[in-house]
Amino acid sequence: MKPLIIQLLAFGIAWIILKLSRKENAFYISGRVGLAAMLCFTAIGHFAFVEGMSMMLPNIVPYKSELIILTGILEILGAAGLFFAKWRKLSAYLLIVFFFLVLPANIYAALHHVDYQRATYQGPGTEYLVFRVPLQILFILWAYYFGIRNAHRR
Repeated sequence: MKPLIIQLLAFGIAWIILKLSRKENAFYISGRVGLAAMLCFTAIGHFAFVEGMSMMLPNIVPYKSELIILTGILEILGAAGLFFAKWRKLSAYLLIVFFFLVLPANIYAALHHVDYQRATYQGPGTEYLVFRVPLQILFILWAYYFGIRNAHRR
């Protein structure tokens, strides 16, 4: 829920600021700002909650901590790429792939009741997926709309 709130707030604040300062509708830039803010926010978790986020991966996955840190770095790079016309589409495509690839970790975490912030197995469980799966679809559609379909728009 927090990532969605961050994304929508950043989108709204950016839109208002850009609208007032440029006297034009800065909808597409604001969309990228919202996505980038959400990605930077969630990337922080990859550094602050390495142990708990590592618990979101099955034991078969090697180098869990390193993978968690790497994905945090990739989120930041993907967010940055959205602001460079040359890299925007590629960043958005890679973010869509990223969103698909992290969904199984979220499903695994829900099935095993992982609370990544406390590094325990006392998390919300499968009811979390009722919100998380549609949220992941929203992130994918948002990346497509603002990063690919309207990549050329300012």
